Amino acid sequence: MLELVVVINSLSVLLFLCAAWTDFRTWKIPNTLVLALVTLYALRAVAVMLGSEDVGAALFASSGIGGDLGAGLLMFMLGVALWAFRLFGAGDAKLFLPIGLFIGWHGMMSFAVLLLVLGIVTLLVLRLPVPLPVAHLAFFMRIEEIRASRKIPYGVIMVFATLLTLALPTIRQHL
Repeated sequence: MLELVVVINSLSVLLFLCAAWTDFRTWKIPNTLVLALVTLYALRAVAVMLGSEDVGAALFASSGIGGDLGAGLLMFMLGVALWAFRLFGAGDAKLFLPIGLFIGWHGMMSFAVLLLVLGIVTLLVLRLPVPLPVAHLAFFMRIEEIRASRKIPYGVIMVFATLLTLALPTIRQHL
């Protein structure tokens, strides 16, 4: 079962990156990506339950599936509130659900701090001029469009904060 969880986690990283890239290019996060991420989490939860010796702890502990569901629902409600106040797009609000599921209850503080730091860094980077030798490249032309429109693709920042949050236990282990 552990191998299946690793495969599901790897697929979820790819889908999160796809969501970030799509948001960067189009300011939209497709519903299919969000649903695929939620489905991957459901498969991961089943694999964790089947591989667990104590199903009750796997289901109801704050570090288990119950904590993941609580984090996902809380973050989704936060996303809907931000969308209602027109601070976020609908795709960003929906993306909060699978982010909460994957980072879980114990990852929420790390995610919040990383989201804040990455958001500030993004705002500062958007104030820097694009160097002329690379200004003609599509990526930097898109940065100029984002700067001119003053619409930030928050999904990109959210995804990188998520991936860093998911990587933190591994990073701590190697230190």
